[in-house]
Amino acid sequence: MTAPIVEIHLTDADLTAALRADARRGLTDDPKWLPPKWFYDARGSELFERITALPEYYPTRTERALLERVVGDIARIAQAEVLVELGAGSAAKTRLLLGALTTEARLKTYIPQDVSAAALKESAAAVAAEFPGLAVHGVVSDFTDTLHTLPRGGRRMIAFLGGTLGNLVPEERAEFLGGIHDLLEPGEQLLLGAGLVVEPDVVIPAYDDAAGITAEFNRNILRVLNTRLGADFAPEKFRHIAIWDDEHEWIEMRLAATEPMTVTVPDLDLTVHFAAEEQLRTEISAKFRPAGLDAELRAAGFVTERTWTDPDDRFALVLAVRI
Repeated sequence: MTAPIVEIHLTDADLTAALRADARRGLTDDPKWLPPKWFYDARGSELFERITALPEYYPTRTERALLERVVGDIARIAQAEVLVELGAGSAAKTRLLLGALTTEARLKTYIPQDVSAAALKESAAAVAAEFPGLAVHGVVSDFTDTLHTLPRGGRRMIAFLGGTLGNLVPEERAEFLGGIHDLLEPGEQLLLGAGLVVEPDVVIPAYDDAAGITAEFNRNILRVLNTRLGADFAPEKFRHIAIWDDEHEWIEMRLAATEPMTVTVPDLDLTVHFAAEEQLRTEISAKFRPAGLDAELRAAGFVTERTWTDPDDRFALVLAVRI
């Protein structure tokens, strides 16, 4: 087994600088907002793992079941020599892809990307042990602005699973997909996992579970600001809200102040005032229709080769080729 390589293009200092910029921009805006990537410190990651096992939270298990069913088709069509995974995390679902792609006897290299060096080193070592003939080259970076750091060469397929595309507003999605297009060569592919539009009584409980785990996950973003920026948020004084926006076809998670309060963020020399019931948006999760996904991919310079959906049409896997 060849030892995995892990390239560092994003340090803890870089993350703190990005958090400072996002917090200043979002907390001084009207209405207030924060990007969802700041949920994920160690506690946030653990809470999200608990969310994925909840009965209400269908996306993770639906995507996995779909991937299990169609992974052989994906491997046969893609014939990838290199698999690049954005936001790899523990690479749990990716092992299905790796197994199928190595069975096709073409895959030579796996390139997982993640913001967490510790998580990436752990998952890279696990994959290298499980697939000893595979070269593993991890990249610690932020896929939203450092796509250019990903290695080139070989027939590549980029995998972006989990429905994370939905966390970006349309302008951000266009920029992101355009960046993927620029990274790939003609004929190389993108495998995209995306949540589909479903009834509000299905999607809302997925983001507002009865056990309150999602509420704790939502409030964790305030704890991250307390820990990393010295803020004095009282997370327990914020109420979790999940709202379906029918116009934009996305779910929004928000935090509502239960009373008037003043929060200080010493690292930013910032004082933030909240009125009672004032809301702070922490996440959007857009849901898609297959025709809409096709249109966004076409606009970015891709052609959809194949789309697979689960029996309930709640999730899609889209294989697109860069033209």
